[in-house]
Amino acid sequence: MSLEATLHHIAAHFPPVALASSLSAEDMVITDMIARFQLPIEVFVLNTGRLHADTLSLLGEVRTRYPIAFNVYEPDPRAVQQYVAAHGRDAFYGSVELRKRCCELRKVEPLRRALAGKRAWITGQRREHAASRAALPESEFDLDNGLHKFNPLAAWSEADVWQYVRTHQVPYNRLYDQGYRSIGCAPCTRPVVAGEDPRAGRWWWEIAEHKECGLHPRKRELEHAG
Repeated sequence: MSLEATLHHIAAHFPPVALASSLSAEDMVITDMIARFQLPIEVFVLNTGRLHADTLSLLGEVRTRYPIAFNVYEPDPRAVQQYVAAHGRDAFYGSVELRKRCCELRKVEPLRRALAGKRAWITGQRREHAASRAALPESEFDLDNGLHKFNPLAAWSEADVWQYVRTHQVPYNRLYDQGYRSIGCAPCTRPVVAGEDPRAGRWWWEIAEHKECGLHPRKRELEHAG
């Protein structure tokens, strides 16, 4: 099915459903289509407290442009304070364990709150993003959160995404113009160079197989939604 048909199908058969947007170009494509067809799909963003200024600027632009249900979830400030007090604000550079703990506090726990009461959620993940996503299905069952999960852009190329952005004049994060191809928290993201995969700029000090934050675990086989 086309992206339009897929989103209509999800909205009709899996309510209530939400798009988890990192304000990536992919998520902006889906957001634009949700808005254009007035689909009953909530869009939410996880504001980790460490986002780039350009990302926060785009967040404001999106809220102004698109008249849709749009929510922002933030980490528990007490949990963040405890982490910083115990390990330091940038302790994630020290070990994979401390980095994953930071992601758990700033992303995974807020995600659980955002998904509470939902029957399904949508992501902008693509197979081209990284080797760890090469077998990404378009539809799966998220065992960790107990609900259906859809990746409608799984088969899209990076060129497909940017063609849509240009054709429909979709707002996008200006960091892409500076060489970024995958954008997360400011201290954990850098531009990439020619020949690197799109997620090479994420947690660049770690080996490739560690480069997930916990929002999309692939440690065990997920059941396909069918």
